[in-house]
Amino acid sequence: MRCWGSCMRWLWVVLSCAVAGVHAQQVDALDARDAMRASQAAVGRTVGAHTLLDREGRPVPLAKYRGKPLLVSFIYTGCFQVCPTATRSLDESVAALQARFGPDAFAVASIGFNQPADSPQAMKAFAAQQRIARPGWDFLSAPAAGVARLAEDFGFRYAATPAGFDHVLQVTVVDADGRIVRQVYGDKGSTTELAEALGQLATGAPLASPGAIDALIEQVRILCTVYDPKTGTYRVDYGLALEVAGGVTFILFFLLYMLNEWRVRRRERRHGRGTATV
Repeated sequence: MRCWGSCMRWLWVVLSCAVAGVHAQQVDALDARDAMRASQAAVGRTVGAHTLLDREGRPVPLAKYRGKPLLVSFIYTGCFQVCPTATRSLDESVAALQARFGPDAFAVASIGFNQPADSPQAMKAFAAQQRIARPGWDFLSAPAAGVARLAEDFGFRYAATPAGFDHVLQVTVVDADGRIVRQVYGDKGSTTELAEALGQLATGAPLASPGAIDALIEQVRILCTVYDPKTGTYRVDYGLALEVAGGVTFILFFLLYMLNEWRVRRRERRHGRGTATV
């Protein structure tokens, strides 16, 4: 009975956490317009001195990339949908950009901000899972103590949620002097915008304004969360709810199986005692 009581208490905790998690997802953890304003405010800013770790755990100062343009994306390796999709889309854009400008014309850095989970080993595994092995593309791990300052420099906003993180989907274009010149938004990547930015950097032409914040929010998916284009709002990810329901169903079936086994063994013990008495 003690085992049965423990199982029931464990089940209650799981159910409570599941309900709380699904309910919490109904609240937007990150305001899209505020995040966009912070992102745009970073344009023109020179990125500070930051040292990250590469896939082998070796220190990599951001100053290493001075001398050529740099494309920076922020990801977290625990994301199973949007970050992988955005990274693969960026890979397609990088392939086209390298064909146009040359393989050494610019560098790319994907930075893991979820510490300590986004370790060098996790970033290495993420790159392998997305089959990205292009020269000039580094997957870097940000030290936990420096994540906030790094994110602030790039105008990158994120917030923890029960499902992971809400964060801005942006590729930051940094010029050869370490100055942010453009933020490109969306999970599909924009080869045209990135090509325009790199071309203007190559020619020294001024970069055009990306447009009004409200217009950008309507045009592209800017947050790593579940966006409903029909309503223009961020909704509950029912896929997570279904996964939770599936897990709870499995637990219930397991508990019913254990209960049935307990009843069978109890009957067997009673039957054994009755036979011995006869």
